[in-house]
Amino acid sequence: MKNNTNIQYRQVGDFNIPNFILPPEEANIRLGKWGMLHKDYLLKHKKAVFATLLAEGKLYQHCAEVEKQAQQMFDTLVEQMKQTEGVTEQLKEGNQLEWVQRMGNIQQRAREIVYSELIYT
Repeated sequence: MKNNTNIQYRQVGDFNIPNFILPPEEANIRLGKWGMLHKDYLLKHKKAVFATLLAEGKLYQHCAEVEKQAQQMFDTLVEQMKQTEGVTEQLKEGNQLEWVQRMGNIQQRAREIVYSELIYT
């Protein structure tokens, strides 16, 4: 093995191949739906960003932060839309089917906003 500016190499045939050792990621980080979607997006569409974050040992930290932001944004959007559109507990008690339909619509719109603003960027 050669040591050149703190990079260690191994010889394979006539070539010196750097021994890349990736820093360990935090073992306790668990990604939820939002974080996994963002990680998958990076892997498929932003390969350089994915590789850089992975090599720096920051991929899961980054995705966990996106997860946190996405969940906060989703919750805030749902609450704002409920208030704006008058989807209340009284509606839930009076017409449960309409409440379920309107909540499903609100949640889907909030998901689409989170996808476009945080997950797929």
